[in-house]
Formats: sequence, structure tokens, C-alpha cells
Amino acid sequence: MVAAFTGWNDAGDAASTAVRTLIETTGAQPLAEVDPEAFTDFATVRPHIRLDDGRRNIVWPTVGLWHASLPGTDAIFVLGPEPALRWRLFSEQLRGVVERFDCPRVLTLGALLADVPHTRPVHVIGTATDDDLIERYDLERSRYEGPTGIVGVLHAELADSDAGCASLWAAVPGYASQVPSPKAAIALMERACDIMGTPTPSSALADEAADYEARIAALVGDDDDLTDHIEQLELLVDEMDDEVDTSGPIDLGESELLLDELEQFLRDRDTDT
Repeated sequence: MVAAFTGWNDAGDAASTAVRTLIETTGAQPLAEVDPEAFTDFATVRPHIRLDDGRRNIVWPTVGLWHASLPGTDAIFVLGPEPALRWRLFSEQLRGVVERFDCPRVLTLGALLADVPHTRPVHVIGTATDDDLIERYDLERSRYEGPTGIVGVLHAELADSDAGCASLWAAVPGYASQVPSPKAAIALMERACDIMGTPTPSSALADEAADYEARIAALVGDDDDLTDHIEQLELLVDEMDDEVDTSGPIDLGESELLLDELEQFLRDRDTDT
């Protein structure tokens, strides 16, 4: 199972874009929907009106599940808004799906705002609590304490299940927080597909990633202070990269600095809400 939720866990729309792209490129078929009535604050995440042949229909903010047979594995994709209510019941329902289909692994995808430059490969943090997963996929042991989102609650619900759980987080430049990041989405897909043992549909977002670079360049523009800030971030990241393999998206599971960024991001998001 690969899950992502919009909202609190989804800086730059990176996690939701990653799962949405996997759904669209793998021919995934609808499996189920989680009835939003019990879990959604509709005053915060509002339904939309859509006109179909002149008829007004309500499109509810629903968490959907899709299934697909991929080269090397089968997958269930979970995508939708982070629930606002009854998180324990919501997590119990997803655990029921995991057990019903005997999923061997559950991957949750997220994205955080961090002091990283857009001009370098996207850093992906991979964490888990299971020793076998940590060793097999070169993940970091999760040591975070503090406010959490539905991702943390879901992992806690699955802690004593037979499914191995891992969480992947992509670092998105804090100075570009309002710009969706297909570049981070690609990095998440590549790491998730590597764990699943299936090819990554990176080309599906290639054009969007190029446009992203152009949008950030326009955002930076003639802002000398921001340009200096980015240059300082580049120097910092390059120093860290000298100590790790830089062939492709970088897994900084051993980087205390970026793990601290993740912890501070989660705490700050709790303060903001």
C-alpha cells in the first residue's frame, strides 16, 4: 500500500502528486472509497459543485483507494484529504484493507518545507521502526517525538500488524512554499518504486519538472537577498553531498541536519494550525 494525504503532510503538493501520478500511469482501477461523512470538516475542506450536462452534482472530498498490478508487485494506492475527525477509526479502516489484502508493506509519502535549494537533487528522508526494513532499504530509525498528522497515527495503528511500514519525506525549498513541486514528486516516486521493486514513471512529470525550474527562477528574479540565500544553501548541500552517493535522488537517512528539519517542520505545522 502506498498512501498520501493532501494538507498537513503535503508541502508543495509533492506527496499527493506522486501518488496521483502512479495511479494515472499504472492503469490503476478504483477499489473503494472511504465515506467522508464521518471524517471530514466540510467547512474546512469543502465539497465542489460540478455541472454534468446541466445537472449540478456535488463532488465530495473523498479518500479513494485504487489497485494496480505492476511489474514486480501488486499495489493499493490511497489518496485524498487528511481526515479532520475520528483518526483512530479512519486508521482502523485502512488497517482492515491492509489485512484483507495481506499487504506486506505500507509506504506513506509526505513532503516538508526545508532549507534546501531548488537547484540540487531533491533530498528524500526514509524512516521506519522495523529493523528488517531499515537494513534492507537503507532507512533511518524513526526517533521523532511531537505533533503528528494522519501519517503518524496510521503508522501507530499498524505497529503490531504483519505489514512493514516506512515513511518517505521529500524536502521542498521553504522559499518556494507556494509552488507545487513535481521535482519532489518524482523523487518520492523513485524512492517508493525502488522499495516496491517496480519501474518509476518519471517521464510523466518531466515537462512539469522543467517548468518548475523556470517558475522558481522567475520567483528568484532580481532578489539579491534570495539569490545569496540560495547560494549559501547550495554550499551547505554540496558539503553534505561530498559524504554521500549523489547518483540520483539522495537519501539522507543518515543526515542529522535534515532529520532535524523534518522534526521542526512537524512542530511548526502544529503551531500554525
